[in-house]
Amino acid sequence: MTLMKTLLGAGAALALSAAGALAEPGLIIDLGGKFDKSFNESAYNGAQRWVEETGGDYLETELQSEAQREQNLRKMAERGANPIIVMGFANQSTLEKIAPDYPDTKFAIIDSVVDQPNVKSMLFSEQEGSYLVGVVAAMTTETDTVGFVGGMDVPLIRRFACGYAEGVKATNPDAKIISNMTGTTPTAWNDPVKGGELAKSQVSQGADVIYAAAGGTGVGVLQAAADEGVYSIGVDSNQNYLHPGSVLTSMVKRVDNAVYKLFSEGVEGFEPGLEVLDLESEGVGYAVDEHNEALITDEIKAAVEEAKAGIISGEIVPHDYYTDDSCPTLTF
Repeated sequence: MTLMKTLLGAGAALALSAAGALAEPGLIIDLGGKFDKSFNESAYNGAQRWVEETGGDYLETELQSEAQREQNLRKMAERGANPIIVMGFANQSTLEKIAPDYPDTKFAIIDSVVDQPNVKSMLFSEQEGSYLVGVVAAMTTETDTVGFVGGMDVPLIRRFACGYAEGVKATNPDAKIISNMTGTTPTAWNDPVKGGELAKSQVSQGADVIYAAAGGTGVGVLQAAADEGVYSIGVDSNQNYLHPGSVLTSMVKRVDNAVYKLFSEGVEGFEPGLEVLDLESEGVGYAVDEHNEALITDEIKAAVEEAKAGIISGEIVPHDYYTDDSCPTLTF
């Protein structure tokens, strides 16, 4: 009898443990690692903020290769994580395949759209935030030449580049924009050496402000700009602190807020469908803090705030590369 009670008690404990596991959200960090100082790290910071404020816990895994996408997602679902957040457009086809196999699990994907009844898709208006830092670049350059270094050459990164170019040209029609992508495979997100080489090449062509939208590769761009005595612009996370006085500003993409929101809503608050985070919802913006405030003059700030108001009101509509796979102000 005592043994039976012990077994029942153990079973109850396991049941409670399983129930608790079911309530834990999950986060799958994309290639480049959670400390890439950019996109992935922003997601990680959002998850950590949720832990600190709620005392909750979550399951986490980091992709090490393309081959792990399906394996890691299935493993996370089978461990009982719910909801599960996957980072990056490269997970779209994997999630489209796996989501129907786990109808009781809620999934969210950031930077892509998956049309399934148990999936929430979250996009950001990167062209809007990039337009603003383009205004900053155009008002700061002394050579009338600015640069852009992207990571993997995909429509998402062209969206950043196009918004940036429009902001530059709207502010200084005579400005020249030099644009380079790091590569055409996922390794382009984590190649700071190549990022630095591209930045130095752009400097040799006259660029004195370079915007990096390249994940971990961008760290190399920012370092090279500091070494060459020119300005850089960070992306996704606020990267102003990396090289104070050299990083002109950062186009912040509040992936941290998206992850925090999804974790906070949990399964009960989960709503499938598409959500777009834009300037008006503070999903994107530009960063001013103690590390760069001396660089952002009152004149620059006034111009950027005017552009921001124009975008929110609809008076200014930065071109969205997604709409027609083209950019009126930049040739790729």
